[in-house]
Amino acid sequence: MSDTVVEARNLDLAFGDVAALSNVDFTVARGDFVSLIGPSGCGKTSLLRVVADLAQPTGGTILVNGTSPHAARLARAYGYVFQAPALLPWRTVERNVTLPLEIIGLPKDEQRARAAQQLDAVGLGAFKRKFPWQLSGGMQQRASIARALSLQPSLLLMDEPFGALDEITRDGLNLRLLRLWEATNLTVIFVTHSIEEAAFLSSRIVVMSARPGRIVEVIDSDLPRGRDLDIRDDARFHALAGRVRTALRAGHSYA
Repeated sequence: MSDTVVEARNLDLAFGDVAALSNVDFTVARGDFVSLIGPSGCGKTSLLRVVADLAQPTGGTILVNGTSPHAARLARAYGYVFQAPALLPWRTVERNVTLPLEIIGLPKDEQRARAAQQLDAVGLGAFKRKFPWQLSGGMQQRASIARALSLQPSLLLMDEPFGALDEITRDGLNLRLLRLWEATNLTVIFVTHSIEEAAFLSSRIVVMSARPGRIVEVIDSDLPRGRDLDIRDDARFHALAGRVRTALRAGHSYA
């Protein structure tokens, strides 16, 4: 099995006469936690959508697990977590998690077993009979992550999933996500606007320019695994965040 999960070369994406991405070279290795960061409208979500076969590039090439994004989608190679939880209010948390499993026709016992496993992984095992409206925003997003993981993907695509949450809730979910990544063989591509979030979570940070989105710099993290929130007081964290901030300025109009 190749160590490269996603490989894009000279990737372009345009919507009519609006260029969203231009000449993007982008590689994600197996087991990486890669954050995409850049100014609003720079094409971070567009790049994630190309990986997920939700948008079609207008130039260049992209492979996911050595095949086309379309083939990877049909093989259920990835899970996708959107900015909003998008849970169905009339279904319990458990039945929201089992929804994609119902669609692909898994036996009910397998559906329930997978839902229980993933809800336990995100700390919601005791809430499986609750409805989304009975949960906090952070708990709803955790249920959304459990739903994405229920398909047992090797790649998790996350489009700024914690952006609408308060700082305390966001910190807790960042730590939970980091522990989940460390405990599994997941590869994660994570869209964020937060320098601190990118620095805390990532093994690699991809900094993008203002539209049309280009890759300004790819920054490898030297922060240790097993880190907790206290790492944000460490000089290494501040140095990493500083490098990201400098790269963002270089790719933005205020540089």
